Amino acid sequence: MLTISQLAAYAGVTVRAVRHYHKIGLLPEPERDRSGYRTYDAAAVVRLIRIRTLADAGVPLAKVQELLDAGPEEFADGVQEIDKDLRAEIRRLQGTRSRLARLAAGEHLALPQSVVDYLDRLRGLGVGERYIELERDAWIMIAAQVPDLIDSVIAKKHEELDDPDMVRLYSFFTGEPDWRAGDPRIVEVADILERLMIRAVEAGEVGADDFDDQFVDLMDSTMLESAPGAELVLAILKERGWRGWTRIERVPADRLPPS
Repeated sequence: MLTISQLAAYAGVTVRAVRHYHKIGLLPEPERDRSGYRTYDAAAVVRLIRIRTLADAGVPLAKVQELLDAGPEEFADGVQEIDKDLRAEIRRLQGTRSRLARLAAGEHLALPQSVVDYLDRLRGLGVGERYIELERDAWIMIAAQVPDLIDSVIAKKHEELDDPDMVRLYSFFTGEPDWRAGDPRIVEVADILERLMIRAVEAGEVGADDFDDQFVDLMDSTMLESAPGAELVLAILKERGWRGWTRIERVPADRLPPS
């Protein structure tokens, strides 16, 4: 007969583990002998080794009792079910690791890869980090608003970067500008934006969109608070009859070329 210490040593577990298995009912606790000690036989060693083997294989303790008492066929079915659960948990953990890796990259937080690639292209044009951060925050809000459309929207933005006017527009944001009224760059930016807006009108890209009015107001206010000279540019466009930034709400007919 074995003491609890000897039993634990034979099975390769700790005494504390043996007592825990007693407590949760996995391993029957023997009566004390005349000397007041609990002693264990070979059957207890075998059962404890089986418990340890199942636990080491990743079987939850709540399932161990069921498998210990199962017949061969039930045992095989139970192991397959546990394996299925473990594979699902592995996939979940792998997904968590992937998300953590993206978070470590900074801009991947709440942004799909297509947007990150677009921001990198802007950096390649020399756009400053101050404006990159403004664009990043805007795209985070857009991606949350229309997650199923974000890749197609970004594909359109890449096409726009092939337009010399768009490249010229971004060239104004290579540093940390502090534009004030009277700065000639303000008028040039307004001219470029108007040409881009006219092309959007001619291409039929102005009108209904997938954003609600509150979201459009949020985007506009964010731009006005963050983009240097934005309020001055909007004032010039408003004088010319245009209204709207995130969404063009009014198109001045006299600014459009004859159809």
